[in-house]
Amino acid sequence: MQHRSHASALPAQPFFSTPQQRLALARQRYFEDGVRPSGLISESVIQSWSRCVQARRDPVEHIAFDPVTPSRIHSALARSQLLLQAAATDLNQLEQALAGTACIAILTDPQGVVVHATRSPVEHQHALLPLARRVGVNLDEAHIGTGAPGVTLRTGQASLVLGAEHFFGHLQMLHCAAAPIRDASGHIAAVLDLTSEGQPFGFDAAALTALYATTIENQLLRAQSGEHIVVHLQTSPALLGTPMEGLAGLDANGRIAWLNNAAARLLGVSQADAGRHAEDVFGIALNRLVLLTRAANAALHRLPSGLNVWIAARMQAHDGAGPLFQMQALPVADAPAEPGARPLPLPQGTLRDNDKHLIERTVRACGGNVSKAARTLGVSRGLVYRHMKRVHPPQPA
Repeated sequence: MQHRSHASALPAQPFFSTPQQRLALARQRYFEDGVRPSGLISESVIQSWSRCVQARRDPVEHIAFDPVTPSRIHSALARSQLLLQAAATDLNQLEQALAGTACIAILTDPQGVVVHATRSPVEHQHALLPLARRVGVNLDEAHIGTGAPGVTLRTGQASLVLGAEHFFGHLQMLHCAAAPIRDASGHIAAVLDLTSEGQPFGFDAAALTALYATTIENQLLRAQSGEHIVVHLQTSPALLGTPMEGLAGLDANGRIAWLNNAAARLLGVSQADAGRHAEDVFGIALNRLVLLTRAANAALHRLPSGLNVWIAARMQAHDGAGPLFQMQALPVADAPAEPGARPLPLPQGTLRDNDKHLIERTVRACGGNVSKAARTLGVSRGLVYRHMKRVHPPQPA
């Protein structure tokens, strides 16, 4: 199908009394007149329609969702085990939030395969959602044409596909909003989608999807961070611990291992800047970052850009055991200290050195009892054993 340029072909936009009239005109111009309906629908939907046409798909095709076998379900869940663990709490909260609506939430893997879906109290009234929500079904664009999960997977951006914006007429009763979830390497690890069948959203579905996708992404980043210092930052301390906080993972050498979008925006860098030294990006000496992991409260700090942010830090154990250090208050350089605050002595060496020394001191204070030392530090015994092996490797017989 050839499509003429809209610049010379489209007349002035008529008045629409309903969104359905606007979408009907967009489909007529694209599929019948061969004219790009720019201004009537989003560019991402137009490009998706174009990809479907190039794949020789017909809008009047009847779409059948994938059959699902036990082996397909098992493989989909096995591939997404860490993702599902990180998302479990937020998906449960989202299901409760949607309980009074006709919507469901769907989580797909990077290939578009459903790995989790909530239920709707009116699901028995639906024809498509009970089939689309099954674990193992593929919602990628190549399988079901234009839809929010498929568009987000192709573009890497949040998307909204409403009613007749779906390529296939058979799916035009669906309304969906999707947002990407990225991993520590910056690649799409999953897509979160909200879908309603038969009626438009009665709330801002795009905003709600983006909110929960961000919270799941932050949980996944921490779950993937290994033995890193995780730095939390925002311009207000009230935003720390919320989906709006910036997060950055620092490795044992003080280099940035990963960043979320909020941290990248606050620091004025991109996720491609992973590998840069934290001292250059945060403007904080390495030894002070170590002290931050022992602070009970966030500290005010001025970034190299001049922006004042509140920063907190925690040591993330490789086995997900949680904070490594018990926290105490800390004034940070270049920020106003509280009256009477005394500067803490600064540890020397790398993050790994200070981590190692604290564990050694704790084990000695516990009389060599590894279990007691692990409880004192709030970590697993395995983490303590691994650090001890680094310091005192077994000697050959």
